[in-house]
Amino acid sequence: MTFDYQAARLTMVESQVRTSDVTDLFVQDAMRLAPRELLCPAGKKELAYADAEIEYAPGLWLLRPRAIGKLLQALKPRPHETVLAIAAPYGAQVLKQIGCACDEIAADKTPAKDKYQVIVVEGAVTDVPAAWCAALAEGGRLAVIVRHGPMGKTRLYERAGGQIVWREVFDAAAPFLPGFEPKAQFAF
Repeated sequence: MTFDYQAARLTMVESQVRTSDVTDLFVQDAMRLAPRELLCPAGKKELAYADAEIEYAPGLWLLRPRAIGKLLQALKPRPHETVLAIAAPYGAQVLKQIGCACDEIAADKTPAKDKYQVIVVEGAVTDVPAAWCAALAEGGRLAVIVRHGPMGKTRLYERAGGQIVWREVFDAAAPFLPGFEPKAQFAF
C-alpha cells in the first residue's frame, strides 16, 4: 500500500494550518498543492505533513506546518511578487504555487540582488542581518523568527518611506539556522 501524500497534505491544511488562524486563501490553496514530502530525506517522507519540524539537511529544518503557514500569511504574498527564500525550501514551494518569482539562497549567503517584495526565512536567528533588510524593496516584507531563549517571536520587517520598521506577529519555536545561534558568553 502506498502512502497518500495528497490526502495527508489536505489533512495538514485542515487540521494544523486553518485551525491556527491561517485564513489567507492564497496560502491555504498553495499549501494544499506544494509537495512537502519531496523535501524530506528518505525515511522521513511519511512525516512530511506531521506537526513537527523535519531535518532535511544537517542543521536545516522544515518548520512545522502551523509556523510556516502563519509566517507566510504575515507576509501577505501575492502572485507576481519577487521573493527571496532564505534556507526556506518549503516556503519557496508554497510561494511559487502562489505565482511569485522566487530566488532561493542558503542562510550564510548574501542576497544576489536587492529589492525583493517578500523575504521568508525558515529558521530562527538571534539577530537579523542588515543585508536581509537592505534587500527589501519599498513596501517589501521580511518574516523571520527571532529567538533569544527556548521560544521565539516572529517578526515582520517592512520597508516604508525608506525606513525599516518591524513588529512582532506571533510566538514560534524553531531550530536555529546554522551560524545564527546565540554566541557563548562567559558566566560565573
